[in-house]
Amino acid sequence: MSRRGRAAPHVVAVGGGHGLAATIRAVRGYAGLTTAVVATADDGGSTGRLRSAIDMPAPGDVRRCVEAMAGDDGRPLTAALDHRFAGSDVEGHALGNLLLVALHAVTGDFVAAVDELSRLAGIDPGTGRVLPATADPVVLRAEAAGGRHVAGQVAIARTVGIDQVVVRPADATVPPAAIEALLDADQVVLGPGSLFTSVLAAAVVDGVREALKRSPGRLVYVCNVRAELAETRGYDVADHVVALRRHGIEPDVVLAQRGALPLGGVAAAGVEVVEADVVRPNGLAHDPARLGPVLAGLVD
Repeated sequence: MSRRGRAAPHVVAVGGGHGLAATIRAVRGYAGLTTAVVATADDGGSTGRLRSAIDMPAPGDVRRCVEAMAGDDGRPLTAALDHRFAGSDVEGHALGNLLLVALHAVTGDFVAAVDELSRLAGIDPGTGRVLPATADPVVLRAEAAGGRHVAGQVAIARTVGIDQVVVRPADATVPPAAIEALLDADQVVLGPGSLFTSVLAAAVVDGVREALKRSPGRLVYVCNVRAELAETRGYDVADHVVALRRHGIEPDVVLAQRGALPLGGVAAAGVEVVEADVVRPNGLAHDPARLGPVLAGLVD
């Protein structure tokens, strides 16, 4: 039972990339309503190529989250969203990215484009919705050790010693539905995913960050399984919490894979820490089937 007396909770998942897609699949198993708030600053791969030609929010992570929200329903379109073309002028592009570009061009509204793609993928808006963190194009910028300034998600992911990330323009429009979802949530899940270029790329958007502070839902941070080569080199779990707090994000609970990243001094940081087995057998990524029951147990 949710804190609002609902039979099943409203859970909002915030972040980007493969990690957020895993969380969506995990949450769908216990939530009555699942809302994803997805980072839109990616500038790599197919997304980066499209954004270099078209002024729009990044479609790639949104497309991946639409796939996850639709689930394995057997629809050919859903299965084809991640299809990448080869041997043509659109080589390397995912079909879902191209559909979002076209829908954005037709509607003139990225949120409407995402909603239409979700409808085509068979997502019931009564049980799930994917929303971009911004309705406008944005760039992720970082300040790193020595006062270095780095622009662009790909470049930041290759940077060691990141201190702060921001999304520019600072007044980028946050879809009202994303704010409303956070203010209605029984639980909010951040991550897993790259700390600065996926999780914080969504959470530091001004309207999202303020809604996170005001949300009545218990804020659960799902920590990555291992440190990354550059952006979180040498990090333990406590370092993740310190970085989140430096950006104005205060998790209520940190969920960490048992025996993966060292905990460091996280127990002294005044945040609840839950260790559990939530990764796939290869230990490289989170397993929705294992992650879901643990997250369900953390609904307040």
